[in-house]
Amino acid sequence: MALSKWNIFIMALCTGLIVANIYYSQPLLILISEEFGVSESNAGQVTFFTQIGYALGLFFCVPLGDKLERKGQIIGMTAFASLALIASGFSKSILMLKATGLLIGFTSVVPQLILPMAAHLSDPARRGKIIGNIMSGLLVGILLSRTLSGVVGAHLGWRAMFWIAGGISLLLVVIMAVSFPQSRPTFSGSYGQLMASLFTLVKEQPVLREASVINACSFAMFGLFWTTVVFLLSGSPFHYHSDVIGLMGLAAAAGALGAPLIGQIADKQNPRIAVGYGIIFLFAGFVLFYFSRANIIGIIAGIVAIDLGLQGIHVSNQTRIYALLPEARNRLNTVFMTVSFIGTSLGSGIGLWVWSVGKWPAVCVAGVSLITIALLVYLLTYKKASPVKGVVQEG
Repeated sequence: MALSKWNIFIMALCTGLIVANIYYSQPLLILISEEFGVSESNAGQVTFFTQIGYALGLFFCVPLGDKLERKGQIIGMTAFASLALIASGFSKSILMLKATGLLIGFTSVVPQLILPMAAHLSDPARRGKIIGNIMSGLLVGILLSRTLSGVVGAHLGWRAMFWIAGGISLLLVVIMAVSFPQSRPTFSGSYGQLMASLFTLVKEQPVLREASVINACSFAMFGLFWTTVVFLLSGSPFHYHSDVIGLMGLAAAAGALGAPLIGQIADKQNPRIAVGYGIIFLFAGFVLFYFSRANIIGIIAGIVAIDLGLQGIHVSNQTRIYALLPEARNRLNTVFMTVSFIGTSLGSGIGLWVWSVGKWPAVCVAGVSLITIALLVYLLTYKKASPVKGVVQEG
């Protein structure tokens, strides 16, 4: 069946609200560290374990979208995510919170099941635009999750945010059961064969390899920045509380509205061009961060820049890989997003380490280094790339 505007809106809404689960903890790290009497870096590991859980869920669960009926899988995983969120709110120790964070990440991969479903059901001529629309929901969810979490944490405590998120996920189970279309599987082999085919795709699809590495570097930058900016803004000269820190998500959400436009560009032109522009925006953002470490206006401008850059890279790369093998979209997305979120996890870990070594200047140097790796990959593969039917193929 073709997707209606209502289907696309509901998919974007659910994508945004579920992906938010893995980011609620970030503005709450100071509150968590104070309650459990641990260091900021120790509390920051909650974010790290949540992202590791997401990467594991991507690898082991998302490929099943090519084998199982997608709607049922999406509903089931959302229900389990709700239970993990509620359990987090009852955590009695930082260790338990890290463990439940891992489960939250593992069960909150639903957006990466929704996106291939949408690509499978959409008209090829509108695929980039539809992906862009749903990505807007995902990006707004990522970014506004910090705003919501900061406000709830400041007024109701960090535990309340996890309980509220669990309730939201339960409500989404009902909405998806009523609104989502059926999407039949295309793979008839065993789970072992399904997983083995992931490595075949990596070996045989150079565009997948290039897009995944570039995305991993940009996601690492993203994880590094959002893990450490909490520490910057809570210290001198800002001394912001969690509610104000969460408002930084509003600046980034403003940029998320550009995702549908990027998707339209990807439909009409070589989507690889938008990847290059995205890398430039990332560089610009970190230059602003370095020179504006005591200037909130400069930091906000930098947030908008890196968000636009991340969108340009991610939406365009996702459009490229979905056009490669229609029958393997979930598996292509598994490789692409697993590598991307391993990048996010490593970026968070790197951020915690460089913050302990050199504070904000070290964070900025690390961010620029990650973006430079993405640029080198982009430039070194550029001469081998040529557009074929809207897809970049390497010769």
